Amino acid sequence: MANIRALVLNCTLKRSPAPSSSETLGREVLDALAEQGVAGDLVRVVDHDVRFGVSTDEGDGDGWPDIRAKLLAARILVIATPIWLGQPSSVCKMVLERLDAELSETDEQGRLLTYGKVGAVAVVGNEDGAHHTIGQVQQALNEVGFTCPAAGATYWVGEALHKTDYRDAGPKPDTTGRTTSALALNSAHLARLLAEQPYPPPDTRHAATGPRPESG
Repeated sequence: MANIRALVLNCTLKRSPAPSSSETLGREVLDALAEQGVAGDLVRVVDHDVRFGVSTDEGDGDGWPDIRAKLLAARILVIATPIWLGQPSSVCKMVLERLDAELSETDEQGRLLTYGKVGAVAVVGNEDGAHHTIGQVQQALNEVGFTCPAAGATYWVGEALHKTDYRDAGPKPDTTGRTTSALALNSAHLARLLAEQPYPPPDTRHAATGPRPESG
């Protein structure tokens, strides 16, 4: 059986050691993955000097290459993000922009390095917008080569205008806990399937090559 590892990228706006509800949910995802035999790590992105850009290395002390090395060593990537103004956090969007560089990184058979990796999402917030945020992140992950499993997202949102954070709300085993378990079960299952049966190499007669042009 393939050895499967996971990486959770916590896209909170808060640097450590500030408490983070995204981290709480992200670690719950890691706990659920551990029950499926998957070990993993969590990285709080803002604790690293990740630069804006769409390359694998923006130079000058960019913190992304070290995070990317962990990503490439993992079979499952979980993006954990809060909701701000009904959107994924700015840190989450920066991570997705950095992942855009993977569109020009391929193996010896011409497949994206992200092919065969599973992408999942964990969202927290005190307002509506979880489904919209999940949809944005899943679409972006799929576009850069990740495969999203069935039930590959978990979330929690508090009541509108209330100030209770997920980390203070207590466990929700019958709601968020159930979706977290499904995310872990299906992500581990899919990751093992893809490890044992990789995607075929592209048909080079029709495949586009090279990075796509920047839009801005």
